[in-house]
Amino acid sequence: MGMYILKGLCLIGIVLTVVLMLRKNKELRASSERDAVTGMTGEELWQFGKKHIVVTSIIGFVANFLDTLGIGSFAPTSAAFKMTKSVDDALVPGTLNVGDTVPVCVEAFLFFGIVEMDVLTLVLMIVAAIAGSIVMAGIVSKFDRKKVRFSLFVGLFLLATVVLMKNLGVGPFGTQGTATALSGGKLVIAVVGNFIFGALMCIGVGLYAPCMAMVLALGMDANCAFPAMMGSCAFLMAFGNGPKFIKEGKFDMVCSWTQAIAGSLGVYVAYAFVKSLPLDVLTKVIVVVVYFTAFLYLHDGIKKGSAA
Repeated sequence: MGMYILKGLCLIGIVLTVVLMLRKNKELRASSERDAVTGMTGEELWQFGKKHIVVTSIIGFVANFLDTLGIGSFAPTSAAFKMTKSVDDALVPGTLNVGDTVPVCVEAFLFFGIVEMDVLTLVLMIVAAIAGSIVMAGIVSKFDRKKVRFSLFVGLFLLATVVLMKNLGVGPFGTQGTATALSGGKLVIAVVGNFIFGALMCIGVGLYAPCMAMVLALGMDANCAFPAMMGSCAFLMAFGNGPKFIKEGKFDMVCSWTQAIAGSLGVYVAYAFVKSLPLDVLTKVIVVVVYFTAFLYLHDGIKKGSAA
């Protein structure tokens, strides 16, 4: 019964996100006021996004395809945005969290119930992630470009390191437990950890790899990482930081739609047709690109500050 409720919340999250995006897009495009960070009006931001609609659609499809296979989408998406200059640096955190909400809700809907996991453990981890994202989103949504660039440098550097550890099977990724539920001190650690990971999502640190590392370190079955990380991401974006970023208008309007639509298609293709891929080399390539991108953000933060 619990899993059916969680699946229902996924559908509610999708509808809520679409409605909020439609309303905010209409409001932003109708306003002639220039954004304090980007220096553009809503209509200018919309036109900027339209110029990159093909690129961001491809990014959305590929990144969420990889996300469904367990690599994560934030790292490759952040790198692709930077390389193609398709999203203003100041809008990257919000666009990641708003645009990927629908695809990740689709993922969670598909994966809930496939893997056996204690519902109480899962729900507490999800609630903690939502709380962390709400707290941090209120801070990050007010960042200027310089703060966003430095935050993305730190976030991507840490994320690339954890993904590399996962790929090499070192640290907690070298262990394999059998538990499907947590209690006592281990449950407290999982809740506090997911609160922190939910907060870090707001600066572009994807929750997947750190959450999987924590689940393994606590002695849980590796399969439990999938509902835990997908459920946490889906609900923290749909009910936590996503609405906050939308309310502040700190997201790329067009790109968020391409991520939502093309990203959901990528999720479905990976889930329905791809059972396994040789991801070892691909993941290492992504790690190198993400490290490089992290230092690009650092360079721009130092050299350009808040300038476009």
